[in-house]
Amino acid sequence: MSDARFPDGFVWGAATAAYQVEGAVDADGRGPSIWDTFTKVPGAIAGGDTGDVACDHYHRYPEDVALMADLGLGAYRFSIAWPRIQPDGSGALNQKGIDHYRRVVDELLARDLTPYVTLYHWDLPQALQDKGGWAARDTAYRFAEYAGVVHDALGDVVKQWITLNEPKVSSHAGYGDGIHAPGIKDQDQRNRALHHLLLAHGLGLQVLRDGRHAAGQSVGLTLDVSPVEGATSSEADQAAARRLDGDSHRLFLDPVLRGAYPEDALERLGSFEWVQDGDLPLISAPIDFLGINYYRRMLVQATETGPLFARTVLPEGVPVTAVDWPVQPDGLREVVADLTAAYDGLPPLYITENGAAYDDVPAADGSVDDPLRVDYLQGHLLALHQAIQDGVDVRGYFVWTLLDNFEWAEGFAKRFGVVHVDYATQQRTPKTSAGWLGQVARGNAVPRR
Repeated sequence: MSDARFPDGFVWGAATAAYQVEGAVDADGRGPSIWDTFTKVPGAIAGGDTGDVACDHYHRYPEDVALMADLGLGAYRFSIAWPRIQPDGSGALNQKGIDHYRRVVDELLARDLTPYVTLYHWDLPQALQDKGGWAARDTAYRFAEYAGVVHDALGDVVKQWITLNEPKVSSHAGYGDGIHAPGIKDQDQRNRALHHLLLAHGLGLQVLRDGRHAAGQSVGLTLDVSPVEGATSSEADQAAARRLDGDSHRLFLDPVLRGAYPEDALERLGSFEWVQDGDLPLISAPIDFLGINYYRRMLVQATETGPLFARTVLPEGVPVTAVDWPVQPDGLREVVADLTAAYDGLPPLYITENGAAYDDVPAADGSVDDPLRVDYLQGHLLALHQAIQDGVDVRGYFVWTLLDNFEWAEGFAKRFGVVHVDYATQQRTPKTSAGWLGQVARGNAVPRR
């Protein structure tokens, strides 16, 4: 069978996040983030790990950029650490922080890699959390200020911008479940946070569109989306699936793409009295693209407890990754197809994250063979190719992630990278999956099974 060829100009890249890879938490005037604080809480992170050093990408980025270029990738999605730009979350620019990211971008451009910059990937300045964090409306305005500062400084060389990464995780895991920074368990704060994050997106979008470098720029938002289905055909399981889908997906998709919160979710959560006139038009202003992070399908079973009276369960007979996520590649095709069918005028899509954690063990010669990850990537990319063949407008794919790194609450225990990192020596070793993905990128085609 012939290879599955992707459209001309399709973007092949890798993604990272600042706190997960940079380290250097005290370098060049960086202020503390909520993750610096949260990782010091006993028991919060597996193994007591922190991102203090992580992959030392702050100092080793030339090596990592060279790795991507040598593989044949064409783009790098990375996030800027807000505490490096405004250590207190507002006010004067920290020039050393901007200078660092300028060097990163220059290195990327010199290697023919297009920078895709995420402005917020969860590392809120601690100074803003001390004032209420995302539960406080003012944080959205501080984000807009920060977005403007970065855009003014880098907009002449950066053309692709993502305002926020996965605001659901910031609000739900950070303020609702308390398993991510800042570690708060309060449903009211969670709901306020989700709106203020979306407001920050809208305000940030406005600033980027009005900025002095606005011409020729493309601005989007990244959401994590999964197909959701009931574990059985029972009315209870189907209703549970609808509740979970509303809470995890439509609470974010609908305001951005329809200009309104979903009515069934608001019936359960109550009125969002903190939504002010003019907020939803800002939030729903047209975006140039929508980033989709996809990892798994969600199979939902009704329960008698919990805020949603629902839980996800594993399907029988389906392989799982090292974090017990089911491997169901067709879910990627399904999610982009369903979005296209559900939302009129959907902007072009990018898969801004997709990947898997496996227990990769170096061989005696130092090589790292990861056939399960190769199989995972091949299956998902063939499913994505089918979606494009069916008419879904997908423009690019970013693997999660370039480097094994600090995986949030999991610490360093789980490895998602296509490049192995020895955390003791910081030695990088491209895995088999890195070479395979590079061949795909250079040929713009995926070999069929």
